[in-house]
Amino acid sequence: MSKYQSVRGTRDLLPEIKQVFRHIDETAYKTARNYGFKEIETPIFEFSEVFHRSLGETSDAVSKETYTFTDRGGDSITLRPEGTAGVVRSFVSEGLAQHIPLKLYYYGPMFRYERPQKGRYRQFYQFGAETLGLESPLADVECLDLAWAIIKNLKLSERCTLEINTLGDMESRNAYRAALVGYLTPFKEQLSHDSKLRLEKNPMRILDSKDENDKKIVMDAPLMQNYLNQTSQKFFDDVLAGLTKLGIPYVINSKLVRGLDYYCHTVFEFTTTELGAQSAILSGGRYDGLVEILGGPKTSGVGWAAGVDRLAELCGPSLDTNPQPPISVVANGENALTEALKIASSLRNQNKYCEIFMSGNFKKKLEKANKLGTEKAILVFEQENGGFEYKLKNFKTGEELTNSLEKILYQVSSS
Repeated sequence: MSKYQSVRGTRDLLPEIKQVFRHIDETAYKTARNYGFKEIETPIFEFSEVFHRSLGETSDAVSKETYTFTDRGGDSITLRPEGTAGVVRSFVSEGLAQHIPLKLYYYGPMFRYERPQKGRYRQFYQFGAETLGLESPLADVECLDLAWAIIKNLKLSERCTLEINTLGDMESRNAYRAALVGYLTPFKEQLSHDSKLRLEKNPMRILDSKDENDKKIVMDAPLMQNYLNQTSQKFFDDVLAGLTKLGIPYVINSKLVRGLDYYCHTVFEFTTTELGAQSAILSGGRYDGLVEILGGPKTSGVGWAAGVDRLAELCGPSLDTNPQPPISVVANGENALTEALKIASSLRNQNKYCEIFMSGNFKKKLEKANKLGTEKAILVFEQENGGFEYKLKNFKTGEELTNSLEKILYQVSSS
């Protein structure tokens, strides 16, 4: 075994799994394009302040999990732990506010120093969608409709559940925060270390605690829905009415909060019971104050991100990543191999999936072609006069027909 191994929490995406990743990305991208979302790509690393300001110092992504380092210029740099902050930073620094409303789609690797486990890696992949500049609850509905469409197109709708909640506006959150702190303060000494810190800075995050004792304490905590003002209640009602109108099933989860500090109003997760503890496959919500936090004008925002690694776990085993069987070109003779490569190149330039075999005897090459699922193969035989004989082999019937190369290419190209 080589002494050089991949870093813990990372993995090589070998061809089989990479095919699944490619299918997921292409499905998501094509669906997002149908909804008017345009693709954006931001740098893998940003100045650390982008994430520290946007995600909040009490979020795990900042306090425990970021890959942060000082570069040679003395700047603090952080590998992106999520996609939204970078998109919003781009929105501000590139002066995109004049183009609102904007609907943006992204895909790429993210980095968090977490304990690796099934479905969780330190380098992981997400695709996401962001809508900037629309205050209407219907923007939330459209974002959720896009997420649901992608899940349906990946044939996962029967295996996922949309859980949704509201965090209300600032007035509602302040009222709820006071009630929650009042409830939790008598339990302060029983809370986990992290929850004690959150009690002072962001008590709502305690509802999201993974500590078993914390979970017991918050079971009887007051519910956000009892502290919503009229504006927040109407906003949430309008979102739910929109989902019902579009036929998108959902479950209200009154304990659902998001792990990042910038969310308000609608928060949601698409979850599955098939991945153990890593149940969330797509998460997001509304973040109306984030653009201002990063120095931009007052701008509404709503969006989500999906975990490609987890989606691949769900749809990978049953996914037919190569539905079109190849046309194989099988050469018999050294000079015939060069001729076969020329034929294969011609077919590939016509956007045909074509395989050629450069090793093994003629019989072994035919076995390899059959194993790949080839239905038709072009056989090239070297002749004593320096020319070639061409045959078209039908693997289903075993029939081999001799013909001119021109006619054989016409047959395979038009089928």
